[in-house]
Amino acid sequence: MTKKDIVWVPSKGYIENANITRFMNTHNIMDYDELIDRSTRDIKWFWDAAVKDLGIEWFHPYDKVLDSSQGIEWTRWFCGGQLNIVHNCIDRYAQDEKKKDRLAIIWEGEDGKTRKVSYAELYRGVNQCANFLRKLGVKRGDRVGIYMPMALETIMGFFAILKIGAVAVPIFSGFGWHALANRLKIADARVVLTADGTTRRGKNIMIKEMVDRARSQSPVEHVVVYRHQGLKIDMGKGDYWWHDSIPAQPDQCECEVMESEDYSMIIFSSGTTGKPKGTVHTHGGALAQISKEVAYYFDVKKNDRFFWLTDIGWMMGPWMMIGVLFLGGTLFIYDGAPDFPGTDRLWDMIERHKVTILGISPTAIRLLMTYGEKPLADHDVTSLRILGSTGEPWDPESWMWFFEKIGKRRLPIINISGGTEIVGCFLSPLPITQLKPCTLRGPGVGMAIDVFDDQGHSVREEMGHLVACKPAPSMTRGFWNESDRYLETYWSQWPGIWYHGDWASVDKDGFWFLHGRSDDTIKVAGRRTGPAEIESILMGHTGVREAAVIGIPHEIKGEDLICFVVLKPQFFPTESLREELLDRVVKTMGKTLRPQAVKFVDDLPKTRSAKIVRRMVRAVYLGRDSGDVSSIENPGALEAIKKAH
Repeated sequence: MTKKDIVWVPSKGYIENANITRFMNTHNIMDYDELIDRSTRDIKWFWDAAVKDLGIEWFHPYDKVLDSSQGIEWTRWFCGGQLNIVHNCIDRYAQDEKKKDRLAIIWEGEDGKTRKVSYAELYRGVNQCANFLRKLGVKRGDRVGIYMPMALETIMGFFAILKIGAVAVPIFSGFGWHALANRLKIADARVVLTADGTTRRGKNIMIKEMVDRARSQSPVEHVVVYRHQGLKIDMGKGDYWWHDSIPAQPDQCECEVMESEDYSMIIFSSGTTGKPKGTVHTHGGALAQISKEVAYYFDVKKNDRFFWLTDIGWMMGPWMMIGVLFLGGTLFIYDGAPDFPGTDRLWDMIERHKVTILGISPTAIRLLMTYGEKPLADHDVTSLRILGSTGEPWDPESWMWFFEKIGKRRLPIINISGGTEIVGCFLSPLPITQLKPCTLRGPGVGMAIDVFDDQGHSVREEMGHLVACKPAPSMTRGFWNESDRYLETYWSQWPGIWYHGDWASVDKDGFWFLHGRSDDTIKVAGRRTGPAEIESILMGHTGVREAAVIGIPHEIKGEDLICFVVLKPQFFPTESLREELLDRVVKTMGKTLRPQAVKFVDDLPKTRSAKIVRRMVRAVYLGRDSGDVSSIENPGALEAIKKAH
């Protein structure tokens, strides 16, 4: 891509009013390039300046920004500082007469019911939940699981855990009992917050039933159950109804004073490969990173209404809760599917609730694209001012649809990428930067990122390994009870370098792009490629909605490519179309990477967060054990892989 590929240039209004512009003006930084250079060259200066600019409040100020004396892998941040995430996100607003009635959260269920709470109401609910947890014997440092749908009480429970100094363990509400038990056991969680159930596309999902089955293989002693759907469930020893227990508690609760390095969360990686990794995050590090990103990347202000289509168990759940509330904005949460009961559900909610910032995955956009423009045309979404995305690489067609049809070419797409391991982003545009389709623009501010070749040399204009050369406040403090595995995963490739496992590239204009996970790499006849690269080529065809590419063993080539393709409604599987798609790959990638086959399917297996699970596709296709499939929203798609033609 060249500069002629730039499709979005920030207006004077975006630049002048941006939070990041305020920061730049304070420090006499003239432009984007100077900002990235200075913030990544001198991270000590940047992070000190950022937490002051953001207004993070400390019970006791830190005396040292960072300490890497135990090695870069174990860097400590804001040493000597004392704070609590909850004080910064809720208490300071709720205790301010001028701010306490500000709208904190809007909730909507799949059935259309809505609820709203102010900062003062959220404060009282958090305090009551915190007091009940203490009554159950939860102490500072204890782990508490959260296995709940996206409800107001989920957020109250999350912050209640942090308020008393315990460690929140959010777990994806779509996991089956075995995956749930595994995570509760690893974290040694003796209390779980859950719900009777929820609905997905109009069908009841029995959440409490999964907890009951998991208890026999986990250390859980107490379960607090929120009556979300009014379902008939079993309540046994150690079970407590939320509505009976929590509202009866006092509505005042002092924040536990936490050291900056005290743990706040254990967030498990997706677990799509091997044993789940419990990433560990601190009060100081998580708050600094998340608040920086939501403030500078997404430009959230007190009048914004922020909506990211996510779940409590995915990193983006805690990320948006902490970031939006820290900035005094309004968080919109939705418990349901974006296209149910009608294909216009997402656009309808944006219009009714005047959402100003929308975050979504590329896969979800590809799903909504299949319905055409009519669902969108019936709704006014001009309240939106910023679009966001994460989770996987974009293909140009889907990115442009999002940009043109939703943003009307007037809104930036803040395409971020990082991971659970840093509860934040390595790469992100800013609302003051120009954009090319699919770009992540560059390193996040304060994030010293590079692209290495296989020998560990920095490269440009070619695909390489995404790495971090300096520490960041939110980098996981190891894996829970697995320090050696943490070091092996991220720090063993090159000394003192964080190896993230993503393919990335930087074009000649300095725009950064991602190309998928390096552990998905396919090597055909010595030539290396990533599935996302081939998938993007396939989805460039007007008839292709989605694609998943896997590598399979080949006696001569080492590996060969198999492509699974989902067609748009007006297209049908034919041999000529199959050849057309194969030729598209050859034209772009060369004859060596001509796929062995293109197979047509009606759907691809995805998690509820809309990630296509290639590992399971490959396992099923090769007749191998696909492992725990409880996180898959559409398990029937796995069966279809076996019969693909």
